[in-house]
Amino acid sequence: MYRNKKITIFSHVFAWLVFLSMPYLLSYGQEQDINRIIGHFWIPIAFYAVNFYTNYFILIDKFLFANKIVLFIVINIALIALSVSLKEFFEYLFFEDTLKRSIKNKESGPPINMFIYVQMLSYMVPLLFSITIKTTKRWVKTESERKEAINFKLQSELQHLHYQLQPHFFFNSLNNIYALVDISPDQAKSSIHSLSKLMRYMLYDTSEETVSLSKEIDFMKKYIELMKLRVSDKTKITYTFPSEETEIRIAPLLFISLIENAFKHGVSANKESEINLQMSVEEKIVKFTIENNNLPKKTDDKSGSGIGLPNIEKRIALLYPDKSKFKTFVKEKRFIATLEIETT
Repeated sequence: MYRNKKITIFSHVFAWLVFLSMPYLLSYGQEQDINRIIGHFWIPIAFYAVNFYTNYFILIDKFLFANKIVLFIVINIALIALSVSLKEFFEYLFFEDTLKRSIKNKESGPPINMFIYVQMLSYMVPLLFSITIKTTKRWVKTESERKEAINFKLQSELQHLHYQLQPHFFFNSLNNIYALVDISPDQAKSSIHSLSKLMRYMLYDTSEETVSLSKEIDFMKKYIELMKLRVSDKTKITYTFPSEETEIRIAPLLFISLIENAFKHGVSANKESEINLQMSVEEKIVKFTIENNNLPKKTDDKSGSGIGLPNIEKRIALLYPDKSKFKTFVKEKRFIATLEIETT
């Protein structure tokens, strides 16, 4: 709104500078007594203003923008003709002597019809300015509304993805705890306590657009420790996070889907498995890499919802367009996912 206001003010100031200079430019080199200034300067200015603001406030919206173009042209031709006629009438009524001198000058100069034609053209300038300013203002407003609509759609999509992730996360965590109830009740109790802390973070802290990277790292560490309670001794889990505090802020819950994916599809119950996770920060670029055994789900395996990777791909595309790199690939029977984000 502030930008639109500045554009409108600048446009009007510029238009008035042109209007104020036009009579002087049209009468350059001619006699400049007070009557001539009033008759050939201030009276035209008054009609310029009438034409300009009549179009600006009424005619453009009512006819031009309503696609009644022929009617708009006819009304403006009539308005310009009326303005020229009234200007000549006022000059003859109040400045007769000046008018007589002007007629003598016209007789020795260009033909009278040429003079009237030039005046008609001069009245086209306020019309063109009003159309230009009004059209620009309308375009700025339309563009602003378009961007607002895009932003609203973006926020709605992000909110949907966020709400989609939360029940998915809780469902997987509860399944893990359920598996511990019979095996190790004490560990199950400890897991419930850890899950409550993770839930608090997801329900309250992640409602903001960005969170500190340190908080997100702390959340991931707690989640990894919770997941480690379920896996057997045959699974080796290593992770490295930046140890120093940073001022970097990042969209919440971007990495958790990758970690979930590694535990869900990279851990075997009867074979040795390994999950390696590494995060580093270089200036304002966050680099995240996770590797795990490539154990694809069987076609009849219905566990999980399958929303993890598609969710993160959509969120990254919406949150960090042209500022992120995300890829997944299999190398030597190891599934590797890398995510690089340039933060502001």
